[in-house]
Amino acid sequence: MIISKQTFDRLGFGLWILLLLVVLALAVLSPDSRSVVFVYRHGSEAFLEGRPLYNVELAMGYLYTPAFAALYIPFAKLGPYLGDQLWRVLGFTVLTLAAIRQVRKVGGQDLMWLLSFGLCLALPMAAGAIRNGQATILLAAACWFLTFSALEGRRAETFFWASVAIIAKPTAIVMLLLAGALRPRLIPVLVLAVLAVLAIPYLFAPADYINALYRDFFQMLTSMAADGGGHFVPTDFTAPFTKIGLLIPAIDATVVRVVAALLTLSAVLWFDRKLERGVAGLAIFVTAAFYMCVFNPRVEPNTYAMIAVPAGLAIALLWRQERGGALAMVLATVQFLAGLTGIDRQLNDFFYPWFRPIAVTVIACALIWWFWAKAREKVVSAGPVTHG
Repeated sequence: MIISKQTFDRLGFGLWILLLLVVLALAVLSPDSRSVVFVYRHGSEAFLEGRPLYNVELAMGYLYTPAFAALYIPFAKLGPYLGDQLWRVLGFTVLTLAAIRQVRKVGGQDLMWLLSFGLCLALPMAAGAIRNGQATILLAAACWFLTFSALEGRRAETFFWASVAIIAKPTAIVMLLLAGALRPRLIPVLVLAVLAVLAIPYLFAPADYINALYRDFFQMLTSMAADGGGHFVPTDFTAPFTKIGLLIPAIDATVVRVVAALLTLSAVLWFDRKLERGVAGLAIFVTAAFYMCVFNPRVEPNTYAMIAVPAGLAIALLWRQERGGALAMVLATVQFLAGLTGIDRQLNDFFYPWFRPIAVTVIACALIWWFWAKAREKVVSAGPVTHG
């Protein structure tokens, strides 16, 4: 612990900031290389010109809500050299603030080490999504803040972060459903947030055009669970089976996702009731992010950036609580190496798309088991913890 603290007390956070600076420099030199931000720009431009946003047949290209296209307009107007960089800075900053808030809620000693070590472990897995400017970074941050606000019963904050999460990506509905299950009194707020997001585009364009967009949008959502065609290769739990030539029927995959959803719900309810509030928030979000990555039929390698930072912080917490140990060292090594599989073309070809879902499943299940064990210890020693 002493060696790790000396090594990562400041270095990890410094490397995290350096990552942003390197990403911004690379993006300025080549705005549309290794980037999806041009898709956001084109979506906003199409929205302003009243053109269709969605390719319903392929379910590829622009895959976000009409509200995203409307609210990205200021970034699109600033152009690829300024607007795209501000977009990257926005997602990176909000995610960093979410991590800082989580560390403060966990409390205890060595908070700077906890933050730095967690961010250091998250670097390789999050770097690609940050470089690409993917909305996954903002989605992760918004869902994390939504977890905080929902557990604390803050209605205004819950409304805001639920709205941001839905705008970032429609898959945020998973986190909204979990928040509603955790705090049923917030269900009206969550429904209102969804309705507000649906209403936003009507402030910027004629109703007939927006109605047509929503018809295409919801038709696209229903088709995305099936084979979308094009060049998309899912990297969810089915990927390892696909790699060895074993195709899982859609109905069987759906059953697995439903069972996993029920297990996820049971786990987050248990953590909410049995763990201390600060640790419970981290355990709940790690569990939710695990489901949204591994059991999302539209997941891709960079989607795993969503779980990178919370899992990194959870491993750092495990390391601090257990003073190192084999489990913490193995999980830290697996997470760090799992993010490095794309640095070389031959490595990427070998590990794509099967390795990342396996690695994240191992990490998340081990962390969930550890959180469950800590909750059991607390129940035995001091009785159940209730959150009012």
